[in-house]
Amino acid sequence: MFTGIIEATGKVEKLEKQGTNVVFTFSGPFTQELKVDQSLAHNGCCLTVESIDGDLYTVTAINETLEKTNLGELKVGSVVNLERCMKMEGRLDGHIVQGHVDKTGSIVAIENINGSYYLTFTYEEDGSFTTVPQGSITVNGISLTVADSKENQFSVAIIPYTWEHTNMNTLKVGDRVNLEFDIIGKYVAKLMKR
Repeated sequence: MFTGIIEATGKVEKLEKQGTNVVFTFSGPFTQELKVDQSLAHNGCCLTVESIDGDLYTVTAINETLEKTNLGELKVGSVVNLERCMKMEGRLDGHIVQGHVDKTGSIVAIENINGSYYLTFTYEEDGSFTTVPQGSITVNGISLTVADSKENQFSVAIIPYTWEHTNMNTLKVGDRVNLEFDIIGKYVAKLMKR
């Protein structure tokens, strides 16, 4: 379980194909604090730490993960958002995030509004997911508030701190992002389909 509050960014140092899987080697500022078998969200996708060597650690993304997320598009040097799983005695600063990417979306607009940013995303709608204004959405693992919601499209406003301390500032129009919709919204959408 995660909160969508990004702790740091990490960098792809190496990737190696093993059959249909990819083993990623990342560097990050808190690698020394990680443990083997620990869950760690990469752009909102929960992966298991498999090995640690100095400032580097490895995780494996299986084919299903690569197909359903933007992790298959990573290259050496790519920057990802990192979040360790939440501690039960801590505050829930973002919202309840499972680390299970529902689908990907694409950036269709990025506006710089006097130091803050307004981003618009589209996604393929199938009736299973919904956004509502002032509701929660996770984009590349970042817990965000929906500013505007339309069918298969939503917008978010990004504060300067989030822009500077996540990989949001590396994205451009057309880039694919990982989306995890609000868990309560998913249950409501499923009930409404019945």
